[in-house]
Amino acid sequence: MADSGGSSAVVKRMCSIPEKFQLHLSMLALQFGYAGFHVVSRAALNMGISKIVFPVYRNILALFLLLPFAYFLEKKERPPLSWNLLLQFFLLAIVGITANQGFYLLGLDNTSPTFASAIQNSVPAITFLMAALLRIEKVRLDRKDGISKVAGTIFCVVGASVITLYKGPTIYSPAPHLRRAAEVAAPAVMALGDANGKNWTLGCIFLIGHCLSWSGWLVLQAPVLKKYPARLSFTSCQCFFGVIQFLVIAAFVERDPQAWLVHSGAELFSVFYAGVVASGIAFAVQIWCIDRGGPVFVAVYQPVQTLVVAIMASVALGEEFYLGGIIGAALIITGLYFVLWGKNEERKWAAIQSPADHGINRTAPQIKSSSIAQPLLSQSTENL
Repeated sequence: MADSGGSSAVVKRMCSIPEKFQLHLSMLALQFGYAGFHVVSRAALNMGISKIVFPVYRNILALFLLLPFAYFLEKKERPPLSWNLLLQFFLLAIVGITANQGFYLLGLDNTSPTFASAIQNSVPAITFLMAALLRIEKVRLDRKDGISKVAGTIFCVVGASVITLYKGPTIYSPAPHLRRAAEVAAPAVMALGDANGKNWTLGCIFLIGHCLSWSGWLVLQAPVLKKYPARLSFTSCQCFFGVIQFLVIAAFVERDPQAWLVHSGAELFSVFYAGVVASGIAFAVQIWCIDRGGPVFVAVYQPVQTLVVAIMASVALGEEFYLGGIIGAALIITGLYFVLWGKNEERKWAAIQSPADHGINRTAPQIKSSSIAQPLLSQSTENL
């Protein structure tokens, strides 16, 4: 019997190795997918695609991609819809889709893919700050996990402020032959990554609005998901309302019929990439990674995206790197890890204390429902 148990343990360990490898591979692929989205979106803006038409088409594609899966996979677990739930979905769509994507495109148009990705690293810390202010997240300053979360939030805020207020000298500029190669390969999309002729500070402010919208959506969705746990259906409804809201905005802002036409294969590719890869596929992959590896494991990979974006944007768009952006990105990434480390320590402390206090694990569910771990379960839908 002992040999059987030992063999069983060995088999389990052997079976877990491929899954861990798959998790890391999936997260790396996910970061490359999101990094490509930043570059593709900037290229689409450089080609002149409308900042209203782009999210309309993107969310339509995401809706058609998610709807069949939501209908067939969540038949048994989908609660009935009520007018109250529909109103909450509509309001969440305003924050999580319309404001989120609108601010992102406005900010990206005035800055660069690298800094858009760098500022996004502050989302977990901002989410924690909002949750703490709304008393959803408990902060214990008498423990090292609470101090770490607060310090991480401060680092992220300071980093975002540095990116916004200080551009600084050029630290790196692509080699002339790389810039010429990009111009020859894609003259229509080639534009300096430093957004010459644009308002850099205003762009950073828009990106901060994007992060605030995203974080607000992550916090506000948690209580709604408790009442309506069918995530695919939940996301599909928000995509639907997001399309309606962008269409209403377009009726006032985008009056040119030509703006609704796709003028090139590159524009068509950018729309399909945003809707299919950065929304539908990314959502499915990240949900699986969260289920298997946990939200902290997924969030830790976020800074990888910034590095990949910097390399891709430098090669594809000739983006230059500035001192202020590098300092700000380093502060944000440092803050992100402080927050995630604090969350991880908090969960360890809860696991240790719970059996001693109650004999059974009653604290863990309470902390899960009151922490940013729950909102992080759907962080990928920022790209929906």
